[in-house]
Amino acid sequence: MRLFRRRQPWEQNLLVLWFGNFMAGVAFSLIMPFMALYIDTLGNFTQLQLNFWSGLTFSSTFLVTAIVSPLWGRLADRRGRKLMLLRASLGMAFVLGSMGLVNSVYQLVALRLLQGVFSGYISNANALIATSVPREQSGKALGTLTTGNVSGTLLGPLLGGLIADLFGYRATFFVTGGILLLVFLLTFFLVHETFTPIAKTDQVSGGQILKQLKYPHVIIGMFVTTLIIQASNNSISPILSLYVRQLLGGHGKVALISGIIASIPGIATLIAAPRFGALGDRIGTQKVLMAGLAFGILVYIPQAFVQNAWQLGGLRFLVGIVDAALLPQVQTLLAKYSPHQNAGRIFSYNQSFQAMGNMIGPLIGSTVSGVFGYSSIFFATSLLIIVNFVWVRYSTKELQEEA
Repeated sequence: MRLFRRRQPWEQNLLVLWFGNFMAGVAFSLIMPFMALYIDTLGNFTQLQLNFWSGLTFSSTFLVTAIVSPLWGRLADRRGRKLMLLRASLGMAFVLGSMGLVNSVYQLVALRLLQGVFSGYISNANALIATSVPREQSGKALGTLTTGNVSGTLLGPLLGGLIADLFGYRATFFVTGGILLLVFLLTFFLVHETFTPIAKTDQVSGGQILKQLKYPHVIIGMFVTTLIIQASNNSISPILSLYVRQLLGGHGKVALISGIIASIPGIATLIAAPRFGALGDRIGTQKVLMAGLAFGILVYIPQAFVQNAWQLGGLRFLVGIVDAALLPQVQTLLAKYSPHQNAGRIFSYNQSFQAMGNMIGPLIGSTVSGVFGYSSIFFATSLLIIVNFVWVRYSTKELQEEA
């Protein structure tokens, strides 16, 4: 049977790293449904204090990730991507598990900061696949790999909420830490990398890397595109449950329905991303990227006018289709137009922009919705995507002329 055929090394790597990316996505998002509730068990807080600590706890990981990712990327290009995968998975396993043992909010924030230090699994998985997969299959492979991170990030809140409801908040961290330890073991034994270490004195600087790029505008354009994609995805995060509560008229299972709606885009991305990646290999990666952005504008605006939660859920499914058209194409363009010996740093820079998008999106959502109402955030997000459309068209102009 094809399912049990002997796989090439890059195919085996892809299977293992997909699972690792999925669990890394879960690890970074599973606390979202009950973060404020968990913090509330750690002290006697006013509502204002609880909001402050919840925001700080959420954003601290992404802030550190944005700062340290280039440092790990530089080390990955010298020592190999597999070593960075092992560092990230083992570090996250112990840090996430330890979060279930904290007795104060200060300890929790410290561990969330430390979680950012142990970032890099996803960027190094992308770099390892990008440098080992046959070029003609890079779009499909990176599209498949992308579904792991995206679906993990979007399904994480639902999984976290379910585990917390059944076994308590602390058990969620123990379960996740155990699974990440399994990711470490699978990566150690099953991921293979052919890599020749580079001496520190032979490694070029970030500025020199940019000078070596054939299309620097494309690479920088994809960094900014990643930031805007993540900001768009997360702009609704602070107000999703409140918007759902408004649509339900203040009645019904708001938390459950909010969790389902938050997870719906991940399901769509899981199904569609490999197909869009393969389509990009056939007709051109930038064409799929531009079409995805145009579709995104059409998808976000109607969310401001929905009359019930199920209409919102249907449109959020289409958001997952948009992500499936965008994220794999960004990774593929980075892979195609980056030197393989510097792929670790290129993908780590991209992770920094991703982390910044994860921080900026909720800030935009909470600020705009607080001033203009919940519906306004969808117009603001559409404006972001229009800016991204113009930016991508400009930054990939050289590729269009070459084609």
